[in-house]
Amino acid sequence: MGRKWHAVAALAVAFAAAAAAVAADRGLSLVGAAVAPEEEEIGLLRKIANLMWNSGNTYQHVWPPMKFGWRIVLGTLIGFFGAAFGSVGGVGGGGIFVPMLTLIIGFDPKSSTAISKCMIMGAAVSTVYYNLKLKHPTLDMPMIDYDLALLIQPMLMLGISIGVIFNVIFPDWLVTVLLIVLFLGTSTKAFLKGIETWKKETIIQREAAKRLETAGGEAEYAPLPTGPDAAAGTKALTSDEAASMMDNIQWKEFGLLSFVWVAFLVLQVTKNYTSTCSTWYWVLNLLQVPVSVGVTMYEGLGLMSGKRVLSSKGSEQSTLKLYQIFIYGFFGIAAGLVGGLLGLGGGFVMGPLFLELGIPPQVSSATATFAMMFSSSMSVVEYYLLNRFPVPYAVFFVVVAFFAAIIGQHIVRKLVNWLGRASLIIFILAFMIFVSALSLGGVGISNMVNKIAHHEYMGFENLCKYEA
Repeated sequence: MGRKWHAVAALAVAFAAAAAAVAADRGLSLVGAAVAPEEEEIGLLRKIANLMWNSGNTYQHVWPPMKFGWRIVLGTLIGFFGAAFGSVGGVGGGGIFVPMLTLIIGFDPKSSTAISKCMIMGAAVSTVYYNLKLKHPTLDMPMIDYDLALLIQPMLMLGISIGVIFNVIFPDWLVTVLLIVLFLGTSTKAFLKGIETWKKETIIQREAAKRLETAGGEAEYAPLPTGPDAAAGTKALTSDEAASMMDNIQWKEFGLLSFVWVAFLVLQVTKNYTSTCSTWYWVLNLLQVPVSVGVTMYEGLGLMSGKRVLSSKGSEQSTLKLYQIFIYGFFGIAAGLVGGLLGLGGGFVMGPLFLELGIPPQVSSATATFAMMFSSSMSVVEYYLLNRFPVPYAVFFVVVAFFAAIIGQHIVRKLVNWLGRASLIIFILAFMIFVSALSLGGVGISNMVNKIAHHEYMGFENLCKYEA
């Protein structure tokens, strides 16, 4: 553990030294003559500074005209399947949407990111509507764990706001490196969790088959009682459909989540009428911190005192420690930052995290999507205020993602009940993350090679001089 922190510290010192060298070079002014070696050295530093930082803004969006053709047809098909599988895994499908919008439709990468967020929002809304009609696979409670969502979602929203700012500043090569490292790690983790869950489901099915050999009859699907680490033998509910969709909504928790959404929306709209990097701009940004931290700590204190529980864990539920609350908050911010920066659903981080907590796959997917519904809609508002996407294209792809998500949810739900394998959802999650790593990583590397070949600017943008 100590070596890891030493390595992180060394990298931080190296980065700080490089940044200081660049900053110092930007402030240099050559007065008088200098010897040739010094001029060459200063010239080299200036080239590095110009490559890594530009005082102006080089971004210009590319919005192709919206007309019927093979690009629209192919893009619609890819977007449909991406939304269908992404909604099932709880990851949104942004890893499929962004390459499709860039390579096939013809948008620039940052506009593709913004439209991708619109599609994620459309898929999330329809998935939440579908899941509101379902119950927990083994407990008499809603499919969505509202306490878990209330713990994660406010910090997710804060991360989204940070990610949107980084989306403007960060160069494409840095985004590509972060994406490949993160996605390969999380997809591997999710795949291993899927194998573990598959094995435990196999044990449960064998035990059920042995009991039926003596009693007679036909085996029925019995999901893992309270998650991958639960003991076998608990009987599943006879039906996964709720008596009433309205009864499946926990209004107090939903109201708190809506309060966070409205508060962030008001701050973002107000911020749009201030000058970038002005005092009020940063004040409004910082006001998001007490809103998100306050709601998360309210839920966290309830979980620590035992007044509230993560009920989806069933018999494994227990009071949380303070350090666990901070860990969940950190992962919420990290998931939101990834979503805002890459235009992807925070489910790429939340999905594997929830599974590690022992949440059943169905509940993990439903809760992650529920949180993404709030966060993605906030990103859409922010991107709209930045004029980052054409509205007609966005509306069209939102409709496609909306209906694709409902169809995907219905088909996979039937498959899970037929095969008796909730681990199917985990494998879909791992598959979507891995495909996203390949597609987005491939596009990013291709763009880097192209920019290097044409000697194009590959540095950071200046947020204070950004104009959409």
